[in-house]
Amino acid sequence: MCTGISLKSSDGATVVARTVEWALSDAHHDRIGVFGRGRQWVAQTPSGQDGKEWTGRYGFVSLTAYGQPYGPDAMNEVGLYVGVYYFPGCYSPAPYDPAQRARTASVGDFMQWMLSSFATVDEVRAHLDEVRVVDVVDPRFGGAALPFHWKVADPTGAAIVIEITEGGRVDVFNAYLGVIANSPTYDWHLTNLRNYIGLSPAPASPLTIDGLPLAPFGGGSGLIGLPGDFTPPSRFVRAAALTALARPLATSTDAVFEAFRILDSFNITVGATAPVGHQATDIVSATQVTTACDLSTRTLYYHSMHNRQVRAIRLDDIDFGAVTEVVLADEGQRTQSVVYLAVEQPGI
Repeated sequence: MCTGISLKSSDGATVVARTVEWALSDAHHDRIGVFGRGRQWVAQTPSGQDGKEWTGRYGFVSLTAYGQPYGPDAMNEVGLYVGVYYFPGCYSPAPYDPAQRARTASVGDFMQWMLSSFATVDEVRAHLDEVRVVDVVDPRFGGAALPFHWKVADPTGAAIVIEITEGGRVDVFNAYLGVIANSPTYDWHLTNLRNYIGLSPAPASPLTIDGLPLAPFGGGSGLIGLPGDFTPPSRFVRAAALTALARPLATSTDAVFEAFRILDSFNITVGATAPVGHQATDIVSATQVTTACDLSTRTLYYHSMHNRQVRAIRLDDIDFGAVTEVVLADEGQRTQSVVYLAVEQPGI
């Protein structure tokens, strides 16, 4: 379960933010991978590391997962963002065809190809037919299936969702308000929004029926009916509503921290989705990390369940021509950061 949004600020910046959950265990998403410019890439196929080959034009940083060199969220040095979101029951890639091995890639390779090759959403759109995404069983991810769809965004505010269904059909949707969740397909989510067109931030008006005056109990009555559960359809509607109602934001920094506030509404606590009779002992299915990518300043911000302190990495500080691949391990900070305030006490 993951939820993504986008916000824009008055200074022209775009911020892309999301929560990351994973159903198996702690995926160590607070390890950040840094990948250099100009490196040679070879995609993985069911027959080995023998798929599509390319030379990266751009360096990028990415969350990682289970110690592997890619994860759910990433941004390159010119501000192109790519995020993967779980898409079970709908994702249906092309069958593997050895004759097309030279253009074949796994879901992770597909993400890295976009990040290392392109600067804009339009460029990604124009080159999608160059890659054939197939299933690759990868035991390094706990043996879990990897059905995904992708959100791609750039500093202009353009954002799309890429879905692969029906045995390899590639559908591209404009990302409505930059919002994305999980299954079902994106067009279904857009249709489902029609069930909520009566929602409003304005309080409901009092009325009298059969002599009984009825008035709202308090603020928020206009949003009664906004779904609050953790299913993808409900999270999509809630994300769309809260994004549409976001206050004007002056700067990209304002947008970053407004995104964190909005996404607090999507935090899944440990045990909230556990099967009946089971008690969670790990952060299974809970929100493991929340990110906000400022595409204008090319800064990735994040905080994790283990440490709510916001950390950041500025891509402009990285010499992508000098680095090949390195992982920044943040596990030394896997404790909650608390700042104790000093109180001035006269005479002491």
